[in-house]
Amino acid sequence: MSGWFTLFTNARYILDGDIVEDHLVISDESGLILKREGYIGGEAVDLDGNIIAPGFLELHTNGANAFHFTHFEDAKSYAGKVDGIARYYATQGVTGFWATLATVKTDEFQKILPSLAPRDIPNSASLLGAHTEGPYLHPDKKGAHNSALFQPCSSSPSTIYGNSNLSSVKLVTVAPELPDSASLIKTLAASGIRVSLGHSTASYTDGVIGLKAGATCLTHTLNAMPPLTSRIPGLAGLISLPQAGDPPSPYYTIIPDGEHLHPATVSLLHRTNPQRSILITDSIELASLPDGTYPGHMQIPFDQTKSGTRATIAGTDTLIGGCIPLQQGVRNLMEWSGCGIAEAVGSVTQNVAAFMGIDGVGGRGVLKEGRRADLCVLSEVGEVLQTWVAGVKVWDKEEELEKRDDDGDARG
Repeated sequence: MSGWFTLFTNARYILDGDIVEDHLVISDESGLILKREGYIGGEAVDLDGNIIAPGFLELHTNGANAFHFTHFEDAKSYAGKVDGIARYYATQGVTGFWATLATVKTDEFQKILPSLAPRDIPNSASLLGAHTEGPYLHPDKKGAHNSALFQPCSSSPSTIYGNSNLSSVKLVTVAPELPDSASLIKTLAASGIRVSLGHSTASYTDGVIGLKAGATCLTHTLNAMPPLTSRIPGLAGLISLPQAGDPPSPYYTIIPDGEHLHPATVSLLHRTNPQRSILITDSIELASLPDGTYPGHMQIPFDQTKSGTRATIAGTDTLIGGCIPLQQGVRNLMEWSGCGIAEAVGSVTQNVAAFMGIDGVGGRGVLKEGRRADLCVLSEVGEVLQTWVAGVKVWDKEEELEKRDDDGDARG
Protein backbone atom coordinates (compact mmCIF):
# COMPACT_ATOMS: atom_id res chain seq x y z
CA MET A 1 0.00 0.00 0.00
CA SER A 2 1.06 3.60 -0.62
CA GLY A 3 0.51 4.70 2.95
CA TRP A 4 -1.86 7.37 1.67
CA PHE A 5 -4.63 6.26 -0.65
CA THR A 6 -5.61 3.76 -3.31
CA LEU A 7 -7.24 4.70 -6.59
CA PHE A 8 -9.32 2.05 -8.38
CA THR A 9 -9.24 2.49 -12.15
CA ASN A 10 -10.74 0.72 -15.17
CA ALA A 11 -13.78 -0.18 -13.07
CA ARG A 12 -17.38 0.76 -12.37
CA TYR A 13 -19.01 0.86 -8.98
CA ILE A 14 -22.48 0.38 -7.54
CA LEU A 15 -24.21 3.35 -5.92
CA ASP A 16 -27.91 3.75 -5.04
CA GLY A 17 -29.03 0.92 -7.30
CA ASP A 18 -27.06 2.06 -10.35
CA ILE A 19 -23.67 1.32 -11.88
CA VAL A 20 -21.52 4.46 -11.90
CA GLU A 21 -18.86 4.91 -14.58
CA ASP A 22 -16.14 6.51 -12.45
CA HIS A 23 -13.10 5.74 -10.33
CA LEU A 24 -13.15 5.21 -6.57
CA VAL A 25 -10.60 6.46 -4.02
CA ILE A 26 -10.06 4.96 -0.57
CA SER A 27 -7.75 5.95 2.28
CA ASP A 28 -5.10 3.46 3.34
CA GLU A 29 -4.79 5.22 6.70
CA SER A 30 -8.38 5.85 7.83
CA GLY A 31 -9.92 2.95 5.92
CA LEU A 32 -12.65 5.27 4.60
CA ILE A 33 -13.87 6.20 1.13
CA LEU A 34 -12.55 9.58 -0.02
CA LYS A 35 -13.98 12.15 -2.40
CA ARG A 36 -13.13 11.26 -5.98
CA GLU A 37 -11.27 14.42 -7.04
CA GLY A 38 -8.05 16.16 -6.10
CA TYR A 39 -5.71 13.24 -5.46
CA ILE A 40 -2.37 12.85 -7.19
CA GLY A 41 -0.15 9.81 -6.79
CA GLY A 42 -1.13 7.00 -4.49
CA GLU A 43 -1.46 3.42 -5.62
CA ALA A 44 -3.55 2.76 -8.73
CA VAL A 45 -5.33 -0.59 -8.94
CA ASP A 46 -6.54 -1.63 -12.39
CA LEU A 47 -9.67 -3.78 -12.02
CA ASP A 48 -9.91 -4.91 -15.64
CA GLY A 49 -13.40 -3.51 -16.17
CA ASN A 50 -14.96 -5.34 -13.21
CA ILE A 51 -17.51 -3.92 -10.78
CA ILE A 52 -16.87 -2.53 -7.29
CA ALA A 53 -19.70 -3.23 -4.84
CA PRO A 54 -20.08 -2.47 -1.14
CA GLY A 55 -18.99 -5.40 0.98
CA PHE A 56 -21.84 -7.86 1.48
CA LEU A 57 -23.60 -7.89 4.85
CA GLU A 58 -24.78 -11.24 6.31
CA LEU A 59 -27.84 -10.43 8.41
CA HIS A 60 -28.94 -13.98 9.22
CA THR A 61 -26.34 -16.73 9.45
CA ASN A 62 -26.17 -19.53 12.01
CA GLY A 63 -22.74 -20.65 10.90
CA ALA A 64 -20.78 -22.40 8.13
CA ASN A 65 -17.69 -24.55 7.62
CA ALA A 66 -18.54 -26.98 10.45
CA PHE A 67 -19.03 -24.16 12.98
CA HIS A 68 -22.45 -23.26 14.40
CA PHE A 69 -22.82 -20.23 16.66
CA THR A 70 -24.15 -22.50 19.43
CA HIS A 71 -20.89 -24.49 19.42
CA PHE A 72 -19.59 -23.01 22.67
CA GLU A 73 -17.04 -24.61 24.96
CA ASP A 74 -15.13 -21.66 26.39
CA ALA A 75 -14.70 -18.01 25.43
CA LYS A 76 -11.15 -18.36 24.08
CA SER A 77 -11.78 -21.28 21.73
CA TYR A 78 -15.13 -19.78 20.68
CA ALA A 79 -13.44 -16.50 19.71
CA GLY A 80 -11.01 -18.46 17.58
CA LYS A 81 -13.87 -20.22 15.81
CA VAL A 82 -15.62 -16.91 15.19
CA ASP A 83 -12.37 -15.54 13.74
CA GLY A 84 -12.17 -18.56 11.45
CA ILE A 85 -15.69 -18.17 10.11
CA ALA A 86 -15.10 -14.44 9.64
CA ARG A 87 -12.14 -15.24 7.40
CA TYR A 88 -14.33 -17.64 5.42
CA TYR A 89 -17.05 -15.01 4.99
CA ALA A 90 -14.46 -12.64 3.52
CA THR A 91 -13.78 -15.16 0.74
CA GLN A 92 -17.47 -14.81 -0.17
CA GLY A 93 -17.43 -11.00 -0.41
CA VAL A 94 -18.90 -10.57 3.09
CA THR A 95 -17.33 -7.76 5.13
CA GLY A 96 -19.75 -7.73 8.07
CA PHE A 97 -22.12 -10.23 9.71
CA TRP A 98 -24.57 -10.62 12.57
CA ALA A 99 -24.30 -14.03 14.23
CA THR A 100 -27.71 -15.67 14.64
CA LEU A 101 -28.44 -17.53 17.85
CA ALA A 102 -31.58 -19.61 17.49
CA THR A 103 -33.57 -20.61 20.56
CA VAL A 104 -31.40 -22.12 23.28
CA LYS A 105 -31.67 -22.26 27.06
CA THR A 106 -31.48 -18.98 28.97
CA ASP A 107 -28.14 -19.85 30.55
CA GLU A 108 -26.75 -20.71 27.10
CA PHE A 109 -27.84 -17.35 25.68
CA GLN A 110 -26.07 -15.67 28.58
CA LYS A 111 -22.97 -17.81 28.16
CA ILE A 112 -22.58 -17.17 24.41
CA LEU A 113 -23.70 -13.57 23.92
CA PRO A 114 -20.65 -11.91 25.55
CA SER A 115 -18.54 -13.48 22.80
CA LEU A 116 -20.75 -11.96 20.10
CA ALA A 117 -20.18 -8.32 20.98
CA PRO A 118 -19.29 -6.30 17.87
CA ARG A 119 -15.61 -6.29 16.95
CA ASP A 120 -13.33 -6.00 13.97
CA ILE A 121 -11.39 -9.15 13.10
CA PRO A 122 -8.05 -8.74 11.27
CA ASN A 123 -8.17 -9.53 7.53
CA SER A 124 -11.75 -10.77 7.90
CA ALA A 125 -15.39 -9.78 7.97
CA SER A 126 -16.38 -7.79 11.06
CA LEU A 127 -18.64 -9.27 13.71
CA LEU A 128 -21.47 -6.73 14.00
CA GLY A 129 -23.34 -8.32 16.91
CA ALA A 130 -26.00 -10.97 17.45
CA HIS A 131 -29.42 -11.74 16.02
CA THR A 132 -31.40 -13.69 18.61
CA GLU A 133 -33.99 -15.74 16.73
CA GLY A 134 -35.95 -16.65 19.81
CA PRO A 135 -37.17 -17.41 22.38
CA TYR A 136 -40.23 -15.22 21.69
CA LEU A 137 -41.67 -17.46 18.94
CA HIS A 138 -44.93 -19.34 18.33
CA PRO A 139 -44.77 -23.13 18.89
CA ASP A 140 -46.97 -23.83 15.85
CA LYS A 141 -44.27 -22.28 13.63
CA LYS A 142 -41.23 -23.56 15.47
CA GLY A 143 -39.43 -24.84 12.36
CA ALA A 144 -36.21 -26.42 13.62
CA HIS A 145 -36.41 -24.67 17.01
CA ASN A 146 -37.09 -26.45 20.30
CA SER A 147 -40.48 -25.04 21.33
CA ALA A 148 -40.00 -26.30 24.89
CA LEU A 149 -37.49 -23.45 25.27
CA PHE A 150 -39.81 -20.69 24.04
CA GLN A 151 -40.55 -17.93 26.53
CA PRO A 152 -43.57 -15.60 26.99
CA CYS A 153 -43.13 -12.02 25.84
CA SER A 154 -43.64 -10.93 29.44
CA SER A 155 -40.17 -12.35 30.19
CA SER A 156 -37.75 -9.43 30.13
CA PRO A 157 -34.97 -9.52 27.50
CA SER A 158 -32.51 -8.69 30.27
CA THR A 159 -33.65 -11.81 32.11
CA ILE A 160 -33.36 -14.01 29.00
CA TYR A 161 -30.19 -12.62 27.45
CA GLY A 162 -28.59 -11.06 30.52
CA ASN A 163 -28.66 -7.33 31.19
CA SER A 164 -24.94 -6.92 30.52
CA ASN A 165 -25.30 -8.76 27.20
CA LEU A 166 -27.95 -6.56 25.62
CA SER A 167 -25.25 -4.48 23.91
CA SER A 168 -24.38 -7.62 21.89
CA VAL A 169 -27.97 -8.05 20.70
CA LYS A 170 -28.73 -5.97 17.60
CA LEU A 171 -31.76 -7.83 16.20
CA VAL A 172 -34.50 -9.99 17.75
CA THR A 173 -37.15 -12.06 15.95
CA VAL A 174 -40.56 -11.95 17.67
CA ALA A 175 -43.96 -13.51 16.89
CA PRO A 176 -46.35 -10.53 17.10
CA GLU A 177 -49.50 -12.51 17.92
CA LEU A 178 -48.14 -13.60 21.30
CA PRO A 179 -49.56 -11.93 24.43
CA ASP A 180 -47.54 -8.87 25.53
CA SER A 181 -45.59 -8.85 22.23
CA ALA A 182 -46.33 -5.16 21.54
CA SER A 183 -44.87 -4.18 24.90
CA LEU A 184 -41.80 -6.34 24.28
CA ILE A 185 -41.29 -4.86 20.82
CA LYS A 186 -41.52 -1.32 22.22
CA THR A 187 -38.96 -2.17 24.91
CA LEU A 188 -36.51 -3.63 22.40
CA ALA A 189 -36.95 -0.79 19.91
CA ALA A 190 -36.49 1.82 22.64
CA SER A 191 -33.14 0.16 23.44
CA GLY A 192 -31.99 0.53 19.83
CA ILE A 193 -32.50 -3.17 19.05
CA ARG A 194 -34.14 -3.92 15.70
CA VAL A 195 -37.17 -6.21 15.78
CA SER A 196 -38.23 -8.58 13.00
CA LEU A 197 -41.49 -10.53 12.89
CA GLY A 198 -41.29 -14.26 12.27
CA HIS A 199 -41.80 -17.87 13.37
CA SER A 200 -45.37 -16.79 13.70
CA THR A 201 -49.02 -17.63 13.04
CA ALA A 202 -49.85 -13.91 12.97
CA SER A 203 -52.53 -12.36 10.81
CA TYR A 204 -51.98 -9.28 8.70
CA THR A 205 -53.63 -7.21 11.45
CA ASP A 206 -51.32 -8.70 14.08
CA GLY A 207 -48.43 -7.73 11.87
CA VAL A 208 -49.61 -4.14 11.53
CA ILE A 209 -49.84 -3.89 15.32
CA GLY A 210 -46.29 -5.25 15.56
CA LEU A 211 -45.02 -2.67 13.08
CA LYS A 212 -46.75 0.15 14.92
CA ALA A 213 -45.10 -1.05 18.12
CA GLY A 214 -41.68 -0.66 16.49
CA ALA A 215 -40.88 -3.77 14.45
CA THR A 216 -39.33 -2.97 11.06
CA CYS A 217 -38.67 -6.30 9.32
CA LEU A 218 -39.97 -9.81 8.54
CA THR A 219 -37.80 -12.87 9.16
CA HIS A 220 -37.35 -15.30 6.20
CA THR A 221 -40.60 -14.25 4.56
CA LEU A 222 -43.12 -17.05 3.90
CA ASN A 223 -41.02 -19.52 5.86
CA ALA A 224 -42.34 -20.35 9.35
CA MET A 225 -45.32 -18.06 8.79
CA PRO A 226 -48.75 -18.42 7.15
CA PRO A 227 -48.96 -18.36 3.35
CA LEU A 228 -50.13 -15.33 1.43
CA THR A 229 -53.54 -16.15 -0.02
CA SER A 230 -56.18 -14.24 -2.00
CA ARG A 231 -58.15 -13.09 1.04
CA ILE A 232 -55.76 -13.71 3.94
CA PRO A 233 -52.43 -11.97 3.24
CA GLY A 234 -50.79 -12.81 6.57
CA LEU A 235 -47.47 -11.29 7.57
CA ALA A 236 -46.14 -11.51 4.02
CA GLY A 237 -48.84 -9.07 2.91
CA LEU A 238 -47.13 -6.33 4.91
CA ILE A 239 -44.45 -5.94 2.25
CA SER A 240 -47.03 -4.22 0.02
CA LEU A 241 -47.50 -1.34 2.47
CA PRO A 242 -46.35 2.05 1.10
CA GLN A 243 -42.91 3.16 2.23
CA ALA A 244 -44.34 6.46 3.45
CA GLY A 245 -47.36 4.87 5.12
CA ASP A 246 -48.33 4.54 8.77
CA PRO A 247 -46.84 2.09 9.48
CA PRO A 248 -44.33 2.11 6.61
CA SER A 249 -43.55 -1.08 4.74
CA PRO A 250 -41.10 -3.29 6.60
CA TYR A 251 -37.83 -4.61 5.34
CA TYR A 252 -38.15 -8.33 4.70
CA THR A 253 -35.66 -11.13 4.37
CA ILE A 254 -35.68 -13.84 1.71
CA ILE A 255 -33.76 -17.12 1.51
CA PRO A 256 -32.92 -17.46 -2.22
CA ASP A 257 -31.61 -21.03 -2.24
CA GLY A 258 -34.40 -22.74 -4.19
CA GLU A 259 -35.19 -24.92 -1.16
CA HIS A 260 -36.98 -22.55 1.20
CA LEU A 261 -38.84 -20.74 -1.60
CA HIS A 262 -39.60 -21.49 -5.23
CA PRO A 263 -37.58 -19.27 -7.59
CA ALA A 264 -40.80 -17.63 -8.84
CA THR A 265 -41.74 -16.82 -5.24
CA VAL A 266 -38.32 -15.26 -4.63
CA SER A 267 -38.85 -13.10 -7.73
CA LEU A 268 -42.36 -12.10 -6.66
CA LEU A 269 -41.28 -11.11 -3.17
CA HIS A 270 -38.26 -9.14 -4.32
CA ARG A 271 -40.05 -7.33 -7.12
CA THR A 272 -42.82 -6.20 -4.75
CA ASN A 273 -40.51 -3.77 -2.92
CA PRO A 274 -36.85 -3.96 -4.04
CA GLN A 275 -35.76 -1.15 -1.71
CA ARG A 276 -36.90 -3.23 1.30
CA SER A 277 -35.83 -6.67 0.07
CA ILE A 278 -32.94 -8.30 1.96
CA LEU A 279 -31.31 -11.57 0.91
CA ILE A 280 -30.09 -13.88 3.67
CA THR A 281 -28.48 -17.29 3.69
CA ASP A 282 -29.82 -18.56 7.04
CA SER A 283 -26.70 -20.70 6.68
CA ILE A 284 -25.79 -23.44 9.13
CA GLU A 285 -22.59 -25.30 9.93
CA LEU A 286 -23.27 -27.77 7.10
CA ALA A 287 -22.79 -25.03 4.51
CA SER A 288 -19.68 -25.84 2.42
CA LEU A 289 -19.41 -29.36 3.89
CA PRO A 290 -19.76 -32.54 1.77
CA ASP A 291 -23.16 -34.20 1.59
CA GLY A 292 -23.86 -36.58 4.44
CA THR A 293 -25.35 -36.96 7.91
CA TYR A 294 -23.91 -34.92 10.76
CA PRO A 295 -24.54 -34.63 14.52
CA GLY A 296 -26.76 -31.93 15.98
CA HIS A 297 -25.97 -29.32 18.63
CA MET A 298 -27.61 -27.41 21.46
CA GLN A 299 -30.28 -25.95 19.15
CA ILE A 300 -31.07 -29.14 17.21
CA PRO A 301 -30.34 -32.29 19.28
CA PHE A 302 -30.88 -34.59 16.29
CA ASP A 303 -28.76 -35.81 13.40
CA GLN A 304 -28.81 -33.51 10.37
CA THR A 305 -28.66 -34.47 6.71
CA LYS A 306 -27.16 -32.36 3.92
CA SER A 307 -27.93 -33.13 0.29
CA GLY A 308 -26.76 -30.46 -2.12
CA THR A 309 -28.39 -27.18 -1.10
CA ARG A 310 -30.92 -28.90 1.18
CA ALA A 311 -30.39 -29.48 4.91
CA THR A 312 -32.97 -31.23 7.09
CA ILE A 313 -33.37 -32.96 10.42
CA ALA A 314 -32.38 -36.53 9.55
CA GLY A 315 -35.34 -38.67 8.54
CA THR A 316 -37.69 -35.69 8.14
CA ASP A 317 -38.47 -32.92 5.66
CA THR A 318 -37.92 -30.19 8.27
CA LEU A 319 -35.52 -27.61 6.84
CA ILE A 320 -32.90 -26.47 9.33
CA GLY A 321 -31.20 -23.67 7.42
CA GLY A 322 -29.37 -22.77 4.25
CA CYS A 323 -26.30 -24.20 2.53
CA ILE A 324 -25.38 -21.59 -0.08
CA PRO A 325 -23.06 -18.58 0.26
CA LEU A 326 -24.49 -15.08 -0.04
CA GLN A 327 -22.87 -14.45 -3.42
CA GLN A 328 -24.78 -17.44 -4.84
CA GLY A 329 -27.99 -15.89 -3.51
CA VAL A 330 -27.20 -12.68 -5.39
CA ARG A 331 -26.64 -14.59 -8.60
CA ASN A 332 -29.85 -16.59 -8.05
CA LEU A 333 -31.84 -13.41 -7.59
CA MET A 334 -30.45 -11.98 -10.82
CA GLU A 335 -31.37 -15.15 -12.71
CA TRP A 336 -34.80 -15.69 -11.17
CA SER A 337 -36.09 -12.10 -11.10
CA GLY A 338 -34.24 -10.66 -14.11
CA CYS A 339 -32.96 -7.74 -12.05
CA GLY A 340 -29.57 -6.22 -12.75
CA ILE A 341 -26.48 -6.71 -10.63
CA ALA A 342 -26.78 -3.29 -8.97
CA GLU A 343 -30.29 -4.01 -7.71
CA ALA A 344 -29.37 -7.51 -6.54
CA VAL A 345 -26.31 -6.24 -4.70
CA GLY A 346 -28.45 -3.61 -2.97
CA SER A 347 -30.36 -6.40 -1.26
CA VAL A 348 -27.22 -7.58 0.55
CA THR A 349 -25.61 -4.19 1.14
CA GLN A 350 -27.47 -0.89 1.13
CA ASN A 351 -30.84 -2.31 2.21
CA VAL A 352 -29.27 -4.23 5.08
CA ALA A 353 -27.25 -1.23 6.26
CA ALA A 354 -30.29 1.05 6.11
CA PHE A 355 -32.41 -1.43 8.08
CA MET A 356 -29.75 -1.85 10.77
CA GLY A 357 -28.94 1.88 10.87
CA ILE A 358 -25.25 1.56 9.96
CA ASP A 359 -25.25 3.41 6.63
CA GLY A 360 -24.27 6.85 7.91
CA VAL A 361 -20.85 8.52 7.98
CA GLY A 362 -18.29 5.98 9.14
CA GLY A 363 -20.76 3.22 8.37
CA ARG A 364 -21.14 0.48 5.81
CA GLY A 365 -23.18 -0.77 2.91
CA VAL A 366 -22.83 2.16 0.52
CA LEU A 367 -19.87 3.48 -1.49
CA LYS A 368 -20.08 7.12 -0.46
CA GLU A 369 -17.48 9.51 0.88
CA GLY A 370 -16.85 9.06 4.60
CA ARG A 371 -18.08 5.46 4.73
CA ARG A 372 -15.85 2.48 5.49
CA ALA A 373 -13.92 1.21 2.51
CA ASP A 374 -15.47 -2.24 2.87
CA LEU A 375 -16.02 -3.49 -0.66
CA CYS A 376 -15.84 -6.43 -3.00
CA VAL A 377 -14.95 -6.65 -6.67
CA LEU A 378 -17.44 -8.56 -8.80
CA SER A 379 -17.55 -9.97 -12.30
CA GLU A 380 -20.48 -9.11 -14.58
CA VAL A 381 -22.35 -12.18 -13.34
CA GLY A 382 -21.84 -11.44 -9.65
CA GLU A 383 -18.87 -13.67 -8.86
CA VAL A 384 -16.69 -12.32 -6.04
CA LEU A 385 -13.14 -11.68 -7.25
CA GLN A 386 -11.68 -9.60 -4.40
CA THR A 387 -12.67 -8.48 -0.91
CA TRP A 388 -11.40 -5.32 0.83
CA VAL A 389 -11.99 -4.47 4.49
CA ALA A 390 -11.34 -0.94 5.79
CA GLY A 391 -9.20 -0.15 2.75
CA VAL A 392 -7.10 -3.33 2.86
CA LYS A 393 -7.40 -6.20 0.40
CA VAL A 394 -8.03 -9.36 2.45
CA TRP A 395 -8.84 -11.86 -0.29
CA ASP A 396 -8.21 -12.25 -4.01
CA LYS A 397 -9.60 -15.16 -6.02
CA GLU A 398 -6.78 -15.16 -8.56
CA GLU A 399 -4.15 -15.15 -5.83
CA GLU A 400 -6.01 -17.95 -4.05
CA LEU A 401 -6.05 -20.09 -7.18
CA GLU A 402 -2.35 -19.45 -7.78
CA LYS A 403 -1.60 -20.46 -4.20
CA ARG A 404 -3.55 -23.70 -4.61
CA ASP A 405 -1.67 -24.48 -7.83
CA ASP A 406 1.66 -23.83 -6.11
CA ASP A 407 0.67 -26.03 -3.16
CA GLY A 408 -0.38 -28.78 -5.57
CA ASP A 409 2.94 -28.58 -7.41
CA ALA A 410 4.82 -28.74 -4.10
CA ARG A 411 2.90 -31.84 -3.00
CA GLY A 412 3.31 -33.41 -6.44
